[in-house]
Amino acid sequence: MAEEKKSRWNGFSLRRRREMPEGLWMRCPRCEHMLYKSAVEKNLNVCPECDHHFRIDAATRIKYLADEDSFQEVLGDLTTTDPLGFKFRGTTYKQRLKADQKKSGSKEAMRIGKAFIKGRGVILSVMEPNFLMGSMGQVVGEKLCTAVDMAMEEKLPLVVVSCSGGARMHEGVVSLGQMAKTSAALAKFDDAGGLFISVLTDPTTGGVTASFAMLGDCIVAEPGALIGFAGPRTIAETIKVELPEGFQTAEFMLEHGFVDEIIHRKDLRSEIARIIDYCQK
Repeated sequence: MAEEKKSRWNGFSLRRRREMPEGLWMRCPRCEHMLYKSAVEKNLNVCPECDHHFRIDAATRIKYLADEDSFQEVLGDLTTTDPLGFKFRGTTYKQRLKADQKKSGSKEAMRIGKAFIKGRGVILSVMEPNFLMGSMGQVVGEKLCTAVDMAMEEKLPLVVVSCSGGARMHEGVVSLGQMAKTSAALAKFDDAGGLFISVLTDPTTGGVTASFAMLGDCIVAEPGALIGFAGPRTIAETIKVELPEGFQTAEFMLEHGFVDEIIHRKDLRSEIARIIDYCQK
């Protein structure tokens, strides 16, 4: 009996187990598999089980799209003012800006510059979802218009990657004015014969969808991206109608003619290069 008791507890220790380091694992919101984080990152931040495309920050997006060390950023230090003296639930707009600058590592919700994609020169504009959810304020509008001017001046294609919650409420009508401003700049670009490739990622919504994101000569999207003006829940509650399955996904938009092509993240560089070559710009 003593021998049996001894063997039963053999190897047992009261010493505290070594805890697993945080940040090694992540859960996919679509298939709910637990994924090894480094494996997801090696797969371009796409779930290896179900192909769900995770949101990525602007720096990572530039790394995936542009040829190595080719991105030359402009207006990287441009920051917004506080035109309305905005406050919400005891927090000022200026406090929120500082917090998101620290969190995202970016001064604003868009980065622009000249780059090469598979050897093709482009003006690249990428939105930063970690900065006030990629919302469009006066700086985003100014940066996009500057990118358009650069593309016209250097006769290069313009590639814009959208990832946004829409117009920035903190700037009110100043923010809404950027919709008209960016649309007018792109109309000028079109008159000059420029090529504008718009890349829609998850999510592309609100005033960004209602302005520059949907004005591309070629509009492409990542699989499963949410694309629309108001969100599906808001629409359903407003019109009291059950929405179709997959409403406002990239696939739904492709089926209804709002998107030209859905491109997997691993193929995006090659497809953009192919579009540029096909359009001979």
